[in-house]
This record gives sequence, C-alpha cells and structure tokens, in this order.
Amino acid sequence: MFQKISLIRFFSLITFAGIGQSPIDTIPPYQKYPAMPDFKILLTDSTWFKKANLPTTEYTAIIYFSPECGHCQHEAKEIVKNIDSLKQVFFVWASYRDLNDIKTFYYHYKLNEHPNNIVGRDPQYFIPAFFQAKYTPFVALYDQNKQFVKAWDMGVEIPELLEFFRKK
Repeated sequence: MFQKISLIRFFSLITFAGIGQSPIDTIPPYQKYPAMPDFKILLTDSTWFKKANLPTTEYTAIIYFSPECGHCQHEAKEIVKNIDSLKQVFFVWASYRDLNDIKTFYYHYKLNEHPNNIVGRDPQYFIPAFFQAKYTPFVALYDQNKQFVKAWDMGVEIPELLEFFRKK
C-alpha cells in the first residue's frame, strides 16, 4: 500500500513539475500565423464584410479602433488628409463599440468619401483577440498576398507609413 501511495505521489510530482515548467505562450496569433485571418465585420449599412470581400490592393491595413479614442480620431484625420498618397492601401476599420457610434465616426471623419476605407463592428471581438490589441488604434499591415508585414501597437504616424512604402 505504501508503495502505491509513493508511486502516486511521484507521478503527481512529475506532472505538476512539468506544468510548472511549461512556458506561457505570449506570441500573438498574428505573429505565429502570417496569413491574414478570416474576419467578419458588420458595416455601417448593416451588411457583412469578410476577408473574401477585400479588393486587390498592394496593401491592406486592419485598424482596430474605438470611436471615442482621441488617437483613433487623429489617425482617421491623418489618413483622410493623406489619402492621395495612400491609394495603394485598403483600410479596414473595426471596432467592438456600438454601431451608431461607429457610424458617427465613419461620417464625421469622412471615411465614407474614400472607397479604400470601410468601417464596421466586430461583434465577435475577433480582431482584438487575434492581434492581442492592448491599445487603440492598433494597425496591422498585410501585403497583396494577404501576408503579415508589420504592426503598430499604438497607431502609425502617416509620415512613418509613407516612408515605409517608399522603402519597399
């Protein structure tokens, strides 16, 4: 009987020691899997937009934002202000917030006037979870083959983005 208890303790100890030694995976999915994820957002006109609906462009930027975020508002203003220099990018703006707030943002910053911008709601909270976004705006850039290129955890300054394109 004593041997059985000792054997059980031994295997329990090995199991717990193994669990204690296993590293926590801190690498976000977008870094492990470079292909653009399948996503689905509800657009301001109440239609669904998916990865399969993306037009063929040189780049796609997925921007996770919040309508009331000052940095997100600044990002929208700067993108619109420099839109002629950003024709090679299709911008997918996604938020988890209320659709009415998202619509207000979309029209207020005139994103609706530029065909390379779509704005919608991510009701499943897929995008921030996949990118493990801690701040808004979070920007992920993909190339024409829908492969990950670069991410900016706290938004991207437009001069930096334009310089990035010039170097490519």
